[in-house]
Amino acid sequence: MCATKQWSITVEIDEDEDEDSTLAHLTLSTPAGHVVTGVGQAQRNPHDPRVPEIGDELAVARALRNLAERLLHTTEKDISGATGEQAHLHR
Repeated sequence: MCATKQWSITVEIDEDEDEDSTLAHLTLSTPAGHVVTGVGQAQRNPHDPRVPEIGDELAVARALRNLAERLLHTTEKDISGATGEQAHLHR
């Protein structure tokens, strides 16, 4: 039997034009009620042209990486809880 599940990720991007920085907050929500978050930041080099889309992309990419690491950590804890043994997942 196959099952299709849907998880949702909310992406919030805050740009600070005065600081030339972008901060991305991601929230992953599962149907079981688990919530995992990720954060990423981008800082524009003062010598580079101002292209907000690039800052958005970089901040979100870093937040996705952070979210993935946190989800792996959550999974390790869940495996340890289910098996009673320390779990280490390959990164």
